[in-house]
Amino acid sequence: MLAVVMAGGRGTRLAPYTAVLPKPLMPLHDRPIIDVILRQLVAAGIDAVNVSVGHLGTLIEAWIRSEGDYGVPVTFVYEETPLGTAGALKIAAPSDGTFIALNGDILTTLPFTQLVAAHEESGAIATVAANERFVPIDYGVVHADSSGRLVRLEEKPTITYTVSMGVYAFDARIADHIAPGERIDFPDLLLRVLERGERVSVFPFDGYWRDIGNRDDYVAAVDDFAAAPGTFIGSSG
Repeated sequence: MLAVVMAGGRGTRLAPYTAVLPKPLMPLHDRPIIDVILRQLVAAGIDAVNVSVGHLGTLIEAWIRSEGDYGVPVTFVYEETPLGTAGALKIAAPSDGTFIALNGDILTTLPFTQLVAAHEESGAIATVAANERFVPIDYGVVHADSSGRLVRLEEKPTITYTVSMGVYAFDARIADHIAPGERIDFPDLLLRVLERGERVSVFPFDGYWRDIGNRDDYVAAVDDFAAAPGTFIGSSG
């Protein structure tokens, strides 16, 4: 099975660090995040990896070629122009079968094999891995009716959201819904296939997940990985 790692973003939320270092090479203690991702994919039984790169992509390729030894082919697909988070699937996805696609800035213990099994059992064209996030509100939340009368007051509630983890299982047919050279993001692609009558499934996961694209989660991910690297390396089988 093939995995596609989307590593072409500019990482603007982590500026100024990403002005000189692509986000997938941001270090987690003693290794970059993309190294952790590749080792997890191999441990899960992935046979080959395509890495889609753009911004500072030559640095990502140079590091992996010189430092990584994964035991599976790692191929680099260069975006000549930015294609959004999903557009590179047109050139990086396999011609048939199931494949995994994920962003190159995620630290998680998601079991990739379970994601794939659930996807294939569902018969969907796409399955989205999802995680719950909890957002504390530091104020009293006011609920009023149309006349302005207070109906309910919540003191510092916590709001729960189910969010996409940036990890997907796809049928190769997903690439048929992307035009050559089209710039498109994953939300727009998923809405497109829904509008065309395809099924999209959700795979809920309540374990560890952080998107290192923002500074707070990046700092937390560095601490979490340094404290227990064995939790992540080889954990996503």
